Amino acid sequence: MVIKSILDTDLYKFTTSYAYMKLFPDAEGTFEFCDRDKTVYDEEFLELLRLELANLAVLKLTKEEFGFVNSEIRFIPQCYWEWLSSFKFDFGKINTWLDEEGHLQINVTDKLYKVTLYETPILAIVSEVRNRWLGNTVDMGVMKTKLGHKVALSNQFGLKFSEFGMRRRFSYNVQDEVCKYLSEKATYCTGTSNVHMAMRHNMKVIGTHPHEWFMFHGAEFGYKRANYLALENWVNVYDGDLGIALSDTYTTDVFLQNFSRKHAKLFDGVRHDSGDPFKFVTKVINRYKELGIDPTTKTIIFSNALDFELYKEIAEYCGNRIRCAAGIGTNLTNDCGHKPSNIVMKLKRCRMNQRQPWFECIKLSDDEGKHMGSEREVEICKYECGI
Repeated sequence: MVIKSILDTDLYKFTTSYAYMKLFPDAEGTFEFCDRDKTVYDEEFLELLRLELANLAVLKLTKEEFGFVNSEIRFIPQCYWEWLSSFKFDFGKINTWLDEEGHLQINVTDKLYKVTLYETPILAIVSEVRNRWLGNTVDMGVMKTKLGHKVALSNQFGLKFSEFGMRRRFSYNVQDEVCKYLSEKATYCTGTSNVHMAMRHNMKVIGTHPHEWFMFHGAEFGYKRANYLALENWVNVYDGDLGIALSDTYTTDVFLQNFSRKHAKLFDGVRHDSGDPFKFVTKVINRYKELGIDPTTKTIIFSNALDFELYKEIAEYCGNRIRCAAGIGTNLTNDCGHKPSNIVMKLKRCRMNQRQPWFECIKLSDDEGKHMGSEREVEICKYECGI
């Protein structure tokens, strides 16, 4: 089995699930898979994939796992973990097929507090099954040597980072070995986003919030108010915990215009996930100064396709002007000599309840190629946001 535990997922899936459950319990959504490389697959791959996806249905939160999350993830109440104890993935809701050109299509529809939990396991399964299908193998010795160089750079220059590599990892075993090594050797590794790996290797579990949270608010309440309302509702659920604000769902410039003094003071910092990181630093520092807030008390988390060399350059650019840290994913868990998958699974549509119409969910980005949504809806969003 690729996914061996219901906790083998990123923390933000649970935090977002609980936020939906608390504020929008009747809301529904559809998640849709996208392969940006447009890989061509065959029926053999599809059969292997479906076998692994079917295995999700046997996963169940164990008593030991319940004890871990209930004690270590204090900002989610016990009642949520009690609900998760009874939750099971429904293979019947995972629609998978190949289109006429052999491109993989996947979608899942359910209540938002449930369907959000499907995203990261499905991506990890696609990535690992793809490697098996292609016959890709990994030399753990070579992988650990490269990992050692990265950790040495972090240790030498005090580069704080977290492991964010679950979704596009080469395999479960690779991520397991990476987290084990980091927990033993990496002085400035602050934790992992993978709850299962945190439990296995006695690491701190780390998380922010996802694009889908902003995309839902944009679809339901309008793009102009989406950033403000998404942050406000996050505060209403978590009271200041999980205080890193994602900045690029509708472009950084629009986010910073909406970034109020209240939220700038409440949130510990912001996350950079697309666009030029150096320009981003300057824009964020300037916005904090405009709001009368000392940038040196705030943090930028960088998480856009980072490697340690680039992160070192960014950290030097930040200098003493603003704090910085990084979430590094694919460069840690899929640097194995083969091209990693370029795959995502995003919220495609949503509705507030069964009586309401469906609304398309879209995402802009500071990288033009990362826009997601129909051309018409993207243009509507740009118009509303004044882009």
